[in-house]
Amino acid sequence: MTVPLDIHPEVVEAFATAKPVVALESTIISHGMPHPMNIETARKVEDTVRETGAIPATIAVLKGRATIGLSDANLARLGDPDAQIQKLSRTNLAACLADQADGATTVAATMILAHLAGIRVFATGGIGGVHRGAEQSFDISADLRELSQTPVCVVCAGAKAILDIPKTLEVLETLGVPVVTFGQTDFPAFWSQKSTERSPATANTTQQIAQSIHMCARLGLTGGHLIANPIPPEDEIPGHVMTPIIAQAIKDAESDPGLEGPAVTPFLLQRIFELTEGRSLTSNISLVLNNARLAAKIAKDLIDLDGKG
Repeated sequence: MTVPLDIHPEVVEAFATAKPVVALESTIISHGMPHPMNIETARKVEDTVRETGAIPATIAVLKGRATIGLSDANLARLGDPDAQIQKLSRTNLAACLADQADGATTVAATMILAHLAGIRVFATGGIGGVHRGAEQSFDISADLRELSQTPVCVVCAGAKAILDIPKTLEVLETLGVPVVTFGQTDFPAFWSQKSTERSPATANTTQQIAQSIHMCARLGLTGGHLIANPIPPEDEIPGHVMTPIIAQAIKDAESDPGLEGPAVTPFLLQRIFELTEGRSLTSNISLVLNNARLAAKIAKDLIDLDGKG
């Protein structure tokens, strides 16, 4: 039984002609931003990948088919606030396909479908991780285990700053995931260029990253790479500004006894948007575009290495 898979003609041509391809998630369209900014941002991200010399492949499930590369009409469909779009991770991806439903892919689900299609590099905003208080709640994102088992390079701006970044890095180390920060020694914190944690490794060129990915494949090591790309300095919200804002958002969340599980993160992000008077969303868009540029360069370097043998 084959997987119901549709690959956009532009992506098919890229595979056939050895052009670099960058996977993009779709939850940022359906669940991550207000309309119509969500659709506008999705188009900007795709344009950024193309301008950097690669082919974008935004990934989603549409009418029960894993869709690799979306038409403009499908981008608009995913961004429609009235559409019934599921949020897909490893746990419900198969069910969405089997039910012939529509779904937007998170980091984990995007990695699974990108690998299925043969795409090695994926650009996103920030990964999920270990939630604060996870020693009691056991709330740990599926993104971390996916990174340990699916061979896709994920370019992000670090873990979302509402998470426990030290514990997130510890779990990634335990799972054997290579974590590399681009251009600095400190691990970034999504809206801020730096967290309080030192990065496990640093790379100053995209060629270094591509060579590491190639070597892992030659060694037969499973899993992907996490590339942390700091937000551009002109668009960051410094840590000393964000820390009290995040603390207030968490306090507000804790005061609502009915708020739990998957509803917590969207609440926190919305509250931070309000407390920063929209600045957090502006930063979010900047870092996503920045990650798309870096991912395209890594994808190009991987193609160059393929050509060298």
